[in-house]
Amino acid sequence: MLDRAARRLIDPVLDRLTLAAQHRGLTANQVTVAGFACGLGAIGAIATESYALGLLLLLVNRLADGVDGALARRAGATDIGGYLDIVLDFIIYSGTVFAFALAQPDHAVAAAFLIFSFMGTGSSFLAFAIFAAKRKLDGEAASNKSFYYLGGITEGTETILFFVIVLLFPGWFPAAAYVYGTLCWLTTIGRIGAAVQRLR
Repeated sequence: MLDRAARRLIDPVLDRLTLAAQHRGLTANQVTVAGFACGLGAIGAIATESYALGLLLLLVNRLADGVDGALARRAGATDIGGYLDIVLDFIIYSGTVFAFALAQPDHAVAAAFLIFSFMGTGSSFLAFAIFAAKRKLDGEAASNKSFYYLGGITEGTETILFFVIVLLFPGWFPAAAYVYGTLCWLTTIGRIGAAVQRLR
């Protein structure tokens, strides 16, 4: 929901970082893997209740996710790059939630509900992407994505904001996870409805 507005704010920063990465000869896939390593570090930090470090590493991971896409668009996107980008993002998102359960086992049910909710949002747009690409549906491919994309209430920007909030205020995690998970299900329902209409 907020992704387009957020991109207008973040794109100038990403452009500068992308130019710096290009000057150092970095490829999109190298940035993807480096960002993934930072994401794994964030998961470890959160699991040990080092929330400030976890937030820093997660933000670096998200910046790398923006830079690798920009590098790919400049050099020519590849299927393997798009594949790695999607898979590694899902591992970091679910792993970050799992880390909260490791840090505070009392929060495990809330964490499980949120991961359950992420399955709904993730599967609803990835399944649509498969069939939209197969049918070559006009106007469905997002300009900055490697796949056909359905929007919703909870997109990338909202998910990052959720993680920032719960990392700044870890005690809020259970309530925030239930609220955000519910919004994820509303997104899933909306995406399923939109997909059914477009694929008819």
